[in-house]
Amino acid sequence: MKDAQAAFYDSLPRQRDFTSLAQPARFTPVPGDWALGVADIVDSTGEIARGRYKTVNMVGAAVISAMINALKGQEFPYVFGGDGAGFAIPASAVDAARTVLAELRRWADEEFSIALRGALVPVSEIRSAGRDLRVARYAPSDGVDYAMFSGGGLAWAEAQMKSGAFEVPPAEPGALPDLTGLSCRWANSKARHGQIVSVVIQPTQKATESDFADLARSVLTASERLERAGHPVPENGPPISWPPPDVELDARVSRAGRNLLGQRIKLLGQNLLIALLFKTGKRLGEFDPGHYKHMVSRNADFRKFDDGLKMTLDCDPSTLKQIRIMLEQAREQGKVRYGLHAQDEAMMTCFVPSAMRDDHVHFVDGASGGYAQAAAGMQG
Repeated sequence: MKDAQAAFYDSLPRQRDFTSLAQPARFTPVPGDWALGVADIVDSTGEIARGRYKTVNMVGAAVISAMINALKGQEFPYVFGGDGAGFAIPASAVDAARTVLAELRRWADEEFSIALRGALVPVSEIRSAGRDLRVARYAPSDGVDYAMFSGGGLAWAEAQMKSGAFEVPPAEPGALPDLTGLSCRWANSKARHGQIVSVVIQPTQKATESDFADLARSVLTASERLERAGHPVPENGPPISWPPPDVELDARVSRAGRNLLGQRIKLLGQNLLIALLFKTGKRLGEFDPGHYKHMVSRNADFRKFDDGLKMTLDCDPSTLKQIRIMLEQAREQGKVRYGLHAQDEAMMTCFVPSAMRDDHVHFVDGASGGYAQAAAGMQG
């Protein structure tokens, strides 16, 4: 039976209108004895420059998949940031979160030679610092919903982590997080209307919540005029190919200490069957490939609020120009910092607890740096 603190997130309404989330009133304060977990990759821009963005993306998504597996079905708010992630958990889950972050830090170093930071910040500390942590739930389909954060607490916690505060040290050598269900088997989705544009917008201290809400509504209204609001993944799902792209990366993530070559061969076999099913459209037992591909697109998180607004859009030149003008005007007024990064393709990293249900989640980002590159080029 869940305790009252854990039941907080279950009680929040699942909202279906993303644009309405620009309203501060849609967000509810997180209980004071919860904690916020944050993680990101040290020098992610350098890793991207070395051609490792897919790895950066996968390690960032691993934070969420490891926490989902550790909490064994207990729902909790989380957000994916491209090169990291944030999540809020009740006091009863703090020890589990500490173990997960410690294991992830060790695993990222040993498997990929990537330095992953991790911290656990009490919500009470966030509020003592004059920030808040509020959350809402957005449901793009009946199968999944994603958390949205506001109040400045997530950004403050990330800054604290980067300064060395609230650190969760790495686990002992050989520690392995449970990453069951994490994969990156889809090919990238090419832009169909111009470019795939990754947008990161953050309010400044000068901006009121009303200021930022007005700007977010204006930007979202512009993007809503795009086909499917700029959704970068085709309605019938992203392309799939065989052999799958980055199968070695997938093997490293899923091998759980097993032989790398053996895991790679196993994945090649699995993906051959999957590719054949998608090509022919034939069902296998309860698995309907057509329905699954449609739900992959429906469930993708191409827009999010996390103390700001992030979007990965398939954007035409005129809409991009309109959005850029809005952002530049707000920047000149001292109200926002923003970054844009344009590329030719979108990529997706997935957490699939079961292909037989519709609760699979799909983290979307630009394929050549995405959010991390947009954040690195922030103006304001």
